Amino acid sequence: MKRLFRLILAISCAGWISVHAYPDRPIKIVVAFPPGSSTDIVARALSQPLSESLGQPVVIENKPGAGGNIGTMTVARSTADGYTLLMHSVAYAVNPSLYSNAGYQVARELVGVAMGAVSPNILYVHPSVKAKDLPELLALAKTAKLSYASSGNGTTTHLGAELLFRNLAKVDIQHVPFSPAAAANAVVAGQVPLGSTSIPPVVQLAKAAKVRPIAVTSSKRSSALPDVPTVAELGYPGFEANTWFAMMAPAGTPAAILDRLNAEVNKILQNRAINEGFAAQSLEAIRMNRSELDAYMLAESRKWAAVVQQTGAKVD
Repeated sequence: MKRLFRLILAISCAGWISVHAYPDRPIKIVVAFPPGSSTDIVARALSQPLSESLGQPVVIENKPGAGGNIGTMTVARSTADGYTLLMHSVAYAVNPSLYSNAGYQVARELVGVAMGAVSPNILYVHPSVKAKDLPELLALAKTAKLSYASSGNGTTTHLGAELLFRNLAKVDIQHVPFSPAAAANAVVAGQVPLGSTSIPPVVQLAKAAKVRPIAVTSSKRSSALPDVPTVAELGYPGFEANTWFAMMAPAGTPAAILDRLNAEVNKILQNRAINEGFAAQSLEAIRMNRSELDAYMLAESRKWAAVVQQTGAKVD
């Protein structure tokens, strides 16, 4: 009996020492998308100050593919010790409904560490389109054949637009998927009259009058284009379709480690230079505690599952 007690005590102490000493070696953040993506930008903005605050190198490893599913499963199957983390986007909440087998379920294999940033999506048109605002655009869609460019099948730029056009406004606007980098350029070139993408690539195009902004999809106006109204302001209260970026860890990671990481990231997100850097990319730093983040991601999962069901969207 004494030997068993000593064994249990030794295991408990070893676990306590491990958590107490965290981190004692480099930490890896797996980014579920390619270098240069918004998810990658957020991860790299946080990595250096996080390295400084934790006293260990924080290394970025990009593992793109399958809409972020490859990077997700890489981290979900790693050791739950706080040394392998995931930086993902809203696609984490969307993919289990969008793919026949994404390989994971939200809130099962991974837990939230910290929110990073949020960016609204935006609707915009080529300057030749006669519609000056959302009501005019929707009216035009009832009399003319329109199409819109999105950042890809199954993205919130696609699903949010489908929710607005088909389910709420009851208009038929044809979806044309592009890569994130190509969608805005397709509208500028006049290949597609309307765009639904994240806001960063559109800001300078709008200021140069190469596109005309119609509405942003966030609950409040974007500081990047403050004169552009929200979809909610224009007759669709409660409408919201943002792109967000969050840090996660394998389920089972000790709470003390998760709490430490959450506190450090939230402290970084209060830094003026970080906020200014995010603003330059049309991103807004958002702080949440771990329970808030887990609840938010679960709510987002349920929300987008309903949209996928309503629209019938699938990518495989």
